[in-house]
Amino acid sequence: MSAALDYLVKARPEALGHYFAFLEDCGKHLDPKTRALISVITKVDAQTERGFKQYLKRALREGCSPMEVLDALLMAFPTLGLAKIVWATDIILAMNLPGFSPQALRGESAWHDLMGTDDLASGQTKRIECDGRALFVHREADDWRVYDSRCPHQTTDIPHLALQGHTLTCPKHEWAFDIRSGECIARGNTPLTRWESRVEDGRVLARW
Repeated sequence: MSAALDYLVKARPEALGHYFAFLEDCGKHLDPKTRALISVITKVDAQTERGFKQYLKRALREGCSPMEVLDALLMAFPTLGLAKIVWATDIILAMNLPGFSPQALRGESAWHDLMGTDDLASGQTKRIECDGRALFVHREADDWRVYDSRCPHQTTDIPHLALQGHTLTCPKHEWAFDIRSGECIARGNTPLTRWESRVEDGRVLARW
């Protein structure tokens, strides 16, 4: 919610309450995925970048696949037109979301060499960049966990300075995560994106 809309809700709750109740009621017979995809299309039609990012992430959390998102955009071509679809696609590419690359859409993935096992002691966390993606790597003895550095809320790239002890806090809206599990422990309810990892010949690998 924008600061302006948040202000209006607080200043005129009796008026805005009817609006939000209407939105809730008019979609009550739709499943969450369908509602989310419709919201994505409305934000693309209005070319509201912040809203588009918000509802795109919601659609993915509700279980929509990247291919379903792309199909929804293309199915809305008669009303959106090519220019707005390209506008939305540019934003998706800039967000660097997992699953939207041509390789991922074809079901392909690759292992990436992150670091040597001696480069990180047990109980420590390191933020690294590998093959164009920023990651947090956490080690507990022989257990390695690799997370995307982007907050699942609005894909803000979280810096290393945001890590205090085992708590990683996104600087934008203060969503906080336990880096040992990736779980969200404050403000939100969505965990960090975790990549599959393994150790091979003394090297830590992750797949995306």
